[in-house]
Amino acid sequence: MGFWRPLESRNKLTMQLSKHTLEQIASQPGLEIPNTTIFELPEKVLQFGTGVLLRGLPDYFIDKANKQGIFNGRVVVVKSTDSDSSAFDKQDGLYTICVRGVENGKIVEENIINASISRVLSAKTEWERILECAHNAQMKIIISNTTEVGIQLVQDDINSDPPVSFPGKLLAFLHERFKAFNGSAASGMVIVPTELITDNGSKLESIVLELAHRNNLDFKFFEWLENHNTFCNTLVDRIVPGKPNTDETAKLEQALGYKDDLLTMSEVFRLWAIEGNEKVKEILSFSKVDSSVVIAPDITLFKELKLRLLNGTHTFNCGLAFLAGFDITRDAVQDSCFGNFAKKLMHTEIAPAIPFEIDTKVKEDFANSTFERFCNPFINHQWQSITVQYTSKMKMRNVPLLQRHYELKDSPPLRMATGFAGFLLYMKATRKAGTKYYGELNGAEYEIKDDSADYFYNAWQNTTPDKLVEKVLQDEELWETDLSKLPGFLPLVQEQLNDCINNGALATIAELDTKRVTV
Repeated sequence: MGFWRPLESRNKLTMQLSKHTLEQIASQPGLEIPNTTIFELPEKVLQFGTGVLLRGLPDYFIDKANKQGIFNGRVVVVKSTDSDSSAFDKQDGLYTICVRGVENGKIVEENIINASISRVLSAKTEWERILECAHNAQMKIIISNTTEVGIQLVQDDINSDPPVSFPGKLLAFLHERFKAFNGSAASGMVIVPTELITDNGSKLESIVLELAHRNNLDFKFFEWLENHNTFCNTLVDRIVPGKPNTDETAKLEQALGYKDDLLTMSEVFRLWAIEGNEKVKEILSFSKVDSSVVIAPDITLFKELKLRLLNGTHTFNCGLAFLAGFDITRDAVQDSCFGNFAKKLMHTEIAPAIPFEIDTKVKEDFANSTFERFCNPFINHQWQSITVQYTSKMKMRNVPLLQRHYELKDSPPLRMATGFAGFLLYMKATRKAGTKYYGELNGAEYEIKDDSADYFYNAWQNTTPDKLVEKVLQDEELWETDLSKLPGFLPLVQEQLNDCINNGALATIAELDTKRVTV
């Protein structure tokens, strides 16, 4: 639902979203606002991460439940990066989520002021205050999204201020909780990671247990940790591009009548699948207000469909699309050439290679609905935002697809190989500035935000594209397998990379339907 403001009020926009301006903002039509009684609700959730996915999905459901009097709890956010949190402080944790898309054939436009966040604490400067939250008996849930690289085992001391890694911080918090409540059964937590890795909850639990051993913690803590805490495997699915560009933000703020430095765009579609039992359902009571929160004993079906057909497609596409001159996902998939490539990639290569038995019709329907979501006219989802941590995404999401493809066929997958070539070319950094790396496209620089950026910067030095492909595919430390051993994959990636360099990404894609693949 859109709404209009008189011209004179549109020219002067000085009101900032906060608790103190809600009464004035409340007069705006077409806007869902929180009742001020929500600010008095107790803190029930500790959330590691301030990113838009958390704001657009878990915090969306919690806010929705609070407004219906169901969950009745707020979120303490832990900020582990150096990102600025002043906007959260200035706006008392409030932010607007603008939901845009098509649902059941109808246009959806919703503007919701979210009041789920109580406060944001910095792990670097406020670690003691974070540990104090462990003494709150009503806090029973931990949510995280620290990207795919956050759930990793590193040597860590839980007595540090703060521990280095996310699992280290989590273990320190749980140990503080154990001490605060003398290891009582009722003090156990439900830990719900949302990082996009397979079996995220199980992996996080194994790392936390290993760190507990390395920190020589008491056996009673181990009993409490394993018997009274639940680590849930989860899947999140919602495109949340975050804040739009400057012009679009200005238009939205003029329509809303206030400034919002945390304004968040989101598609309509949403899914949060959580592996859990009845006890988990009881604690995550916000699930009652939206059927898109699915709590079930096994979520593998949801996980594989989303991880491979949505995330995997994006990962094979993002470098190619950006190099082909497309900034926004919608513009690429609506282009006849690139759209044809994306559809065939999903239906003929990715869907058959999903490493889980799923009915063909289910996969086809999911692929079709996913493509429709890519075409959402309201969401400006930047390809470059999808390239963040490109290497780990390629490894986690798409290497299993390549391996499964070769279990079924002898010939190499043409479109996967082209997507992999686009990944290698995108990762070609031409300049290093401090800890930042930059590639170049048509005379303009772009930043490569990837923990492996230094690896590729060095790998591309003084080499040919063919030797680069050989070196990278053979790197078992990078992929945990030798990709050059996949029959025909190495020469095909070399061929496609050279074509992208010499002819351009879009021209390379345009030739695919006439290309014959041999081993």
